[in-house]
Amino acid sequence: MARLRKAVAYRRLERPYTRYSKYKKMRFVRARPVCRVVRFDMGNAQKEFETSLHLVCRSDIQIRDNALEAARQTSNRALEKVLGKTGYHLKVRVYPHHVLRENPLAAGAGADRMSTGMAHSFGKVIGIAARIKKGQTIMSLRINKKDLELGRKALTKASRKFPCQFTILQGQKVAF
Repeated sequence: MARLRKAVAYRRLERPYTRYSKYKKMRFVRARPVCRVVRFDMGNAQKEFETSLHLVCRSDIQIRDNALEAARQTSNRALEKVLGKTGYHLKVRVYPHHVLRENPLAAGAGADRMSTGMAHSFGKVIGIAARIKKGQTIMSLRINKKDLELGRKALTKASRKFPCQFTILQGQKVAF
């Protein structure tokens, strides 16, 4: 069974050479996988809330779409249990555009007949990731002041799903 390659192989920001254009001649990659992040807005988007919390990244990094989805589910579940579906507004602020590739090198008997080595080393698409710069906001949460501690806990749980360190910043009434 094919397994997902460890994210440490794709963590660093490097020059993106994974163009996916709407014009076929301009595409460097043949196909792009579907984004695993199901929803980018959760809770009540129309309601006015007193304060906002932001999950801000402390380093340049690439975060895969399955990590973003895991963080979204964890924080949304923690908020929805206590506040219901209308007591908050959670928004994922990044989109995984960057296509990740792998050059599969086989080892063992008969591998020389299958592998091209480094001659055709562009690689096949294995997933997508969001390219995140230092100081960029990953998730934002609008919430009332009485539920501030719950909001901090939810964003802390979400930050544990990512491969880097985060800061939770508090803002005033912000529309996003």
